[in-house]
Amino acid sequence: MMVSLKNKEELILMQKAGRISAEALAAGGRAVQPGVTTWEIDRIIHECITSHGAKASFLGYGGFPASACISVNDEVIHGIPSKKRVLREGDIVSIDVGAFIGGFHGDNAFTFPCGEISAQARALLDATNESLYEAIRAAQPGNRIGDVSAAVQGYVEAKGFSVVRDYVGHGVGRKLHEEPEVPNFGKAGHGLRLAPGMVIAIEPMINAGAFPVRQLSDGWTVKTRDGSLSAHFEHTIAITENGPVILTKI
Repeated sequence: MMVSLKNKEELILMQKAGRISAEALAAGGRAVQPGVTTWEIDRIIHECITSHGAKASFLGYGGFPASACISVNDEVIHGIPSKKRVLREGDIVSIDVGAFIGGFHGDNAFTFPCGEISAQARALLDATNESLYEAIRAAQPGNRIGDVSAAVQGYVEAKGFSVVRDYVGHGVGRKLHEEPEVPNFGKAGHGLRLAPGMVIAIEPMINAGAFPVRQLSDGWTVKTRDGSLSAHFEHTIAITENGPVILTKI
């Protein structure tokens, strides 16, 4: 396994990419309202990224046709924005955004409520978001990937939710996806040891029902197999001698 360690100068560049990713995600989130299309949200995100002189990491990546992945309700990840997908009151909308500038990527995601949402949806969003921060707190130098993974799994399963197994977090740097993989399930004390200079995207993908998922015929969109709601939160973080630092925040 080849894990790229970043120096201080590279981390400064990554923080710039992360900040732009965060601003674009926030702009997309502000647009989440009943009656708005996911295509319009993607347009807003694209304009925000390019206004900073950056490029959308996802646009054209593996053939993906948009600047953001926008996944609604039982869609877990990789939803393709569409003029036909109109948001409704009570939807939950997962937006995943990446920005590339200065040779490095930032990558982050958040699940936004569209108007008033159900109690179950709110509980799912709150648990998934908190599990992300549990994982970040576990991402201390000298700890292992399994400590991060177990932090997510333990928190959400205690709340009655399930962890998607088919998709995981990852390293981030000059490539959008680098080593190591960062699962949201696992055993504490196992896996690669975290070291200063590592940069990883921690991204819990959590279902209200069972964990199995399926990919649609468009080759991208992933849904829960049982039709239950799903939430997705993500930050790119740097491992430093003083602990984890979130790179994707404004």
